[in-house]
Amino acid sequence: MSFFKANSFADVLKHVFIILVVFFMLLGFFFFVYLPNTTNHGETISVPKITGMTLPEIEEYLDDQNLRYYVSDSSYNPGIKPFVILTQDPAPGSKVKENRKIYISVNMKNPPIIKMPKLIDGSLKNAQMILKSYDLMVGEITYVPDLAQNAVLKQLVKGKEIKPGDPVAKGSVVDLVVGDGEGNTEFDVPNVVGMPVDEASVLLVGQGLQLGSINYVQEAGKPNGSVVRQRPVAGGGAKIKVGQLVDIWVNGPEPVKGLEE
Repeated sequence: MSFFKANSFADVLKHVFIILVVFFMLLGFFFFVYLPNTTNHGETISVPKITGMTLPEIEEYLDDQNLRYYVSDSSYNPGIKPFVILTQDPAPGSKVKENRKIYISVNMKNPPIIKMPKLIDGSLKNAQMILKSYDLMVGEITYVPDLAQNAVLKQLVKGKEIKPGDPVAKGSVVDLVVGDGEGNTEFDVPNVVGMPVDEASVLLVGQGLQLGSINYVQEAGKPNGSVVRQRPVAGGGAKIKVGQLVDIWVNGPEPVKGLEE
């Protein structure tokens, strides 16, 4: 015996109508009663600001807010306390559902270890840029006699020389030993007085010295184009270092630019 006995077409329509009413009642109950109660539909939480707080502080704080956190990144800044929250996502004030994860980055307690870059033989300016890019700090810069002016000769951490590739903590202070461009070898000042200016120049450069200023004077009885004075003067035990300047005075009129051979 069937549950619904259709005696006429009207009865069939009545049964269909009852079925549709029951169906839509169940559908409405699912979407407007059951689903909101199980998913907190329409209920949101405003994300609090947790940057600047520490990990222990946000544990209970977020739990009270029905939120969770996940450490997605970390970095090291010596000027910030360990385990301080640096960034968060979503941002403060964002609307989220309960039990949402807040992705955070945290300041590490200990600095990460990196490989020491190669600074030796490069310029001081280049070394400073490299250290900054590696999150290392430039320490004391000591100039020593060396022909390589402003070239890095040694790199040290805590007073000990460190080789390229050696492990070093981020944020470490790196001291640099740099050449002053003069060298430390002393020898007698060469005497170029009486020499033609071109020969004097060749002699000075050949001994690792630099020709400084050339001054022209008029002195009777001296050959034109010859050196009549120099500074520093030669003799008397005067010493000079490689790379230093020697100024000379040449007899005769100053050559006109553009007419020199």
